[in-house]
Amino acid sequence: MRDPAPFGAFELLVARRYLRARRQESFISVIASFSLIGIALGVAALIVVMSVMNGLRQDLVGRVIGLHGHITVHGPAGRLANYEDLAERLRGVAGVVRVAPVVEGQAMATSAQGGAAGAVVRGMPAGDLAAKRVLTVSASQNEDDEGIILGDRLAGRLGVGIGDRVTLLAPARGDPRRNLAPRARGFRVAGTFHVGMYEYDAGYIFMPLGAAQTYFEQPETVSFLEIMVADPQRLDAAKQAVARIAGAAKIHDWQQSNASFFNALQVERTVTFLLLTLVILVAAFNIISSLVMLVKDKGQGIAIMRTMGATRGMIMRIFFISGASVGLVGTLVGLVLGLTLATNVETIREVLQAVGGGAMFAAEVDFLARLPSRVEAGEVVAVALLALGLSFAATLFPSWRAARLDPVEALRYE
Repeated sequence: MRDPAPFGAFELLVARRYLRARRQESFISVIASFSLIGIALGVAALIVVMSVMNGLRQDLVGRVIGLHGHITVHGPAGRLANYEDLAERLRGVAGVVRVAPVVEGQAMATSAQGGAAGAVVRGMPAGDLAAKRVLTVSASQNEDDEGIILGDRLAGRLGVGIGDRVTLLAPARGDPRRNLAPRARGFRVAGTFHVGMYEYDAGYIFMPLGAAQTYFEQPETVSFLEIMVADPQRLDAAKQAVARIAGAAKIHDWQQSNASFFNALQVERTVTFLLLTLVILVAAFNIISSLVMLVKDKGQGIAIMRTMGATRGMIMRIFFISGASVGLVGTLVGLVLGLTLATNVETIREVLQAVGGGAMFAAEVDFLARLPSRVEAGEVVAVALLALGLSFAATLFPSWRAARLDPVEALRYE
């Protein structure tokens, strides 16, 4: 007998009857139900976790590169001369939206209230500082040309507010063998800023470019030029153009400067994906168990169908449909559940936080006061295909075993 078209009416009818468990087959049905639930939970967990990690990475990238710039041009020995002319030429590069000169150094900040803390001091034009959207500044730098803006956590450690004075101490430049007193100068606090990441809010100070050049004794040079581009994810063309214009200057982009940090995030993301995939894999093994038991229980029925003209291919397709149906339904349920949770993850966080009676995250990571989530269609499709692939693969051995069953042996003692 020649096989009919794949998944014909006969195979679908028998597979549907096998999926309807009778009382004596309830144990097999329970195993299949656990398989369906396992696949659904695995798919949902993968979608939710990957969406949260995508949102977290996007938020972190936005904050880090929003504060440091997309491309930086450094001069030799930390100083860049003729920076105004170079900055003007770089502004003409396609895709470049802003070029800002920056003077950067380290200093010890002290206050009359007795507070002291180390900080990174950055000097840049007030307009360029205002363009940093990641900063929430409580006062305008233009209100005080000599004023400084501190991270709000740093201001708290120093015990100062707007209008108070902070003294900055930095090593003196010159021959290190000479006993030179450190440079000390007092500045008025013109405002505070908030990024949402502890290391920045507790360790950064901004001041006007001219004041920084005077304080760090480099009146005609800057430490580097900070370049912002239209699309930070596609830097190659802009970076090559910047390198041609900058000549011997050193060029760095945000991916190089933060490579270890984002590589660690990628490794964590990959490991999490693999671990959650094990949930789907375990559910797939349950499909194998339930189908093997179903084949053993239906041995007489398989033999009768074979003697009535059913081919091995038809038998194999019957059990393939039985197992694949569990994987298909489980995947669809998991997709609906996962997308629902991923798009409402912030509401879920608020509910859990209200039930727990406290913040879910420490103050050091207060940028997670709102749990980010970003669902990417490509990842959802990949998760669905993975679950379906494992489920379908799990049906092959039991289906093959059912197709190889010898009708004579199955009916010998009947």
